[in-house]
Amino acid sequence: MADARKKRTPADVGVQRKIGRVEVVNGPVIHATGMSEFGMREMVHVGHRRLLGEIIRMEGDRATIQVYEETLGMKIGEVVSGTDETLSISLGPGLIGGFFDGIGRPLSALQEKKGIFITPGLEVPMIDPNKVWDISVDIRVGDMVSQGSVLGTIQETQLTPHRIICPPDVEGEVVSAAHDGKITSGGLVAKVRNALGRVVDIPLTQRWPVRTPRPYRERLLPNEPLITGQRVIDGLFPLAKGGTAAVPGGFGTGKTVTQHQLAKWSDAQVVVYIGCGERGNEMTDVLEQFPVLEDPRSGRPLMERTILIANTSNMPVAAREASIYTGITIAEYFRDMGYDVALMADSTSRWAEALREISGRLEEIPAEEGFPAYLPSRLAEFYERAGRVVTLHGDNGSISIIGAVSPPGGDFTEPVTRHTKRFIRCFWGLDRNLANARHYPAISWLDSYSEYAREVEEWFNGHVDQRWGELRERARSILLEDEKVQQVIRLVGEDVLPDDQRLLAYAAYLVKNAYLQQTAYGPDSYSPLEKGFAILDMIIHFYDRGLELVRKGVPISLIRENDAVDEITHLREFGEEDMSSFERARKRLDNHLDRVGAERTRETGR
Repeated sequence: MADARKKRTPADVGVQRKIGRVEVVNGPVIHATGMSEFGMREMVHVGHRRLLGEIIRMEGDRATIQVYEETLGMKIGEVVSGTDETLSISLGPGLIGGFFDGIGRPLSALQEKKGIFITPGLEVPMIDPNKVWDISVDIRVGDMVSQGSVLGTIQETQLTPHRIICPPDVEGEVVSAAHDGKITSGGLVAKVRNALGRVVDIPLTQRWPVRTPRPYRERLLPNEPLITGQRVIDGLFPLAKGGTAAVPGGFGTGKTVTQHQLAKWSDAQVVVYIGCGERGNEMTDVLEQFPVLEDPRSGRPLMERTILIANTSNMPVAAREASIYTGITIAEYFRDMGYDVALMADSTSRWAEALREISGRLEEIPAEEGFPAYLPSRLAEFYERAGRVVTLHGDNGSISIIGAVSPPGGDFTEPVTRHTKRFIRCFWGLDRNLANARHYPAISWLDSYSEYAREVEEWFNGHVDQRWGELRERARSILLEDEKVQQVIRLVGEDVLPDDQRLLAYAAYLVKNAYLQQTAYGPDSYSPLEKGFAILDMIIHFYDRGLELVRKGVPISLIRENDAVDEITHLREFGEEDMSSFERARKRLDNHLDRVGAERTRETGR
């Protein structure tokens, strides 16, 4: 790992010690000769435009190179030069609020240099080395530091203090340290003499190979929920911090909007959003919306805790394959600072399609539907980098991964969805019938599940209400029983059902429309846990009291037909700032049910 991140001296810059020649050009796949001195996974520059590529196969002095930029116009015989580095990105202050392509180039800097279209071979630093920051240094000469030690802090944004951490392979005595005040991104924070007596520089901006997971001390149980503000998720199918989730659904079912909602309102301290092979207009929406949206907990702009990575469908396919590794490495960097990070990948199906295209050009034997046989292992590598951990410094940090999946025709049995289910524990299946009925989020309460529910139940019981687990099970039971009742209703109609089943169907209607349905626009876009619990509690309370009355012979029509009951469907419109509105609505509901029960008692004498 240390060799992969070996620093080149100024004398090395521009000096080509290794030279190869292009032999075959096959789209983003290049075959080159004279490559015996190069290393596997080494980054190279290809051709006179110096296109960035990565060696993915070595056979004698021949190498196969995956090029991350457009190869149109490349000729046989052009030069291939080495970099002595694997695919790596820069990590340091300046990432938050940034908008990068799949290999880590800032799109704003690319636009300033060459305009709105990305020019192949254009090189710009991921982090501007001349940008000046105010640093507060926590170390002094003579201090002993170890891997993960906090060396200083920069207030990158008001929401995210940036902790400068000691690289994982450096420990020893500080022989030189920066002072409080100004420092550039290209400056040194400290010099450390290690156990071998060698003095190692620790720069403010560090490099890390994206395919190598960053180390941590210990993995923790995922027993604290990631609060999303979406009632169907927080209430029925919760995701733990450090957990993994998939959002599969066909075209138009709301995958991207669901991920936007999670990125906007989840209580993660840092959000990394990867637009992997999706349409450019969707990433444009994100870029336009996030700077003007406010974080519900701080009132600050969401971009002050967000990093965007865009590799849209019209960008080179090979860079799409690299984009999720770029995103997860950035997420691990902030996790190591002790932050809870949420990573959205939209979508892993497009990423898998990039694997399939490159595999085809490599003439590998295809597996199911043309995908490479190593698709499951690549998915596992990605999702296994999630987790809640103790960092090398001793803080707790987490990465929660939410991956959208785009199965053709909404077929959940296709390879990407099926293999993804092997490595995730939270499945939010989107239903086309719900989407067609304009029920959003269109997360199916029948197909979805969460294996974290039991693990986070104790947290919900302690922070929201002791009855959270009980009410969740009651709501799921009502929805499951209603599915059987709806089959009868579709066959013979509702009027032939007994009143207790009609009441069950109406309670399920309230759960679906008053609780699970939630618009992505307007004041109900974010629903606090207390508000969601109050709505569900009211519905279950109505069902329990209504069932008592039905058993006493009260007609279902008398129970349902009242403004106090109709008001339940409007509870989601109540603001979180006035929870007393729920108490008043509950009193009106109880008064109505008491009156109906009293009238029945007078009529029957019992």
